[in-house]
Amino acid sequence: MTDSERRLWSRLRLEQLGVKFRRQHPIGPYIADFACLSRRLIVELDGSQHAAQASADARRDAFLNGQGFFVLRFPSDAPLRNMDGVLQTNVQWLADSPHPNLPPEGEGA
Repeated sequence: MTDSERRLWSRLRLEQLGVKFRRQHPIGPYIADFACLSRRLIVELDGSQHAAQASADARRDAFLNGQGFFVLRFPSDAPLRNMDGVLQTNVQWLADSPHPNLPPEGEGA
């Protein structure tokens, strides 16, 4: 892991955001940097090489979206420059997104 990945993992692990994340988790032919399986969220730290492989990233995101995942992407140095912002984005997504194992609002009531 890079320094940035280690730093982010130290804040995602042990359910510090209220959900369990896995690191370097395989999903189909891809490896997610960090994945919360229960909430279908993937967090990716993208290095400079991702600018040159935008079409490959788009195919990857389409596959992951097709598997029911949402992908949050951050520049690889974001946890070093703005950890609070990275974590707040994750917390906000988790708060705003319905839990996939619960019926939509109004059903079953």
